Amino acid sequence: MSISTAISSGLSGMQSSQRALDVSARNIANESLQSIAAPASNTPAAAGTSVTLSAQGLALAGNSGGGDLATDMVNALVYKNAFQLSAKVVQAGDATLGSLLDIRA
Repeated sequence: MSISTAISSGLSGMQSSQRALDVSARNIANESLQSIAAPASNTPAAAGTSVTLSAQGLALAGNSGGGDLATDMVNALVYKNAFQLSAKVVQAGDATLGSLLDIRA
C-alpha cells in the first residue's frame, strides 16, 4: 500500500464516519420529536419553488435504529472511534511521508 493510498483511505474513512456521526447525532436530537406530530411547513428554496418539510419526515429520513436511544448513543461512540482511527491512519501516513522527505533532502 502506498502512502498516498493510506492517506486517501484515512480521509475517506474520516468523511464516512463524520456522515454517520451526523446521522446518529440527528437521531439523538430528534428522539423526542418522533412522538410529536408537527404540521408541514413550506420553506422557499428558490424563485418559483418550495420545499415541504415535516418533523416526522426529517426524523424518519435519517433514522436507522428505529428510535432506540441506547442504540443511537452506542453508534455515535462507534462512529467517533472510527473517525479517530481514520485520523491516526492519516497521521501515520503524513509522518511517514515527512520522514521520507527528510531522508531525501
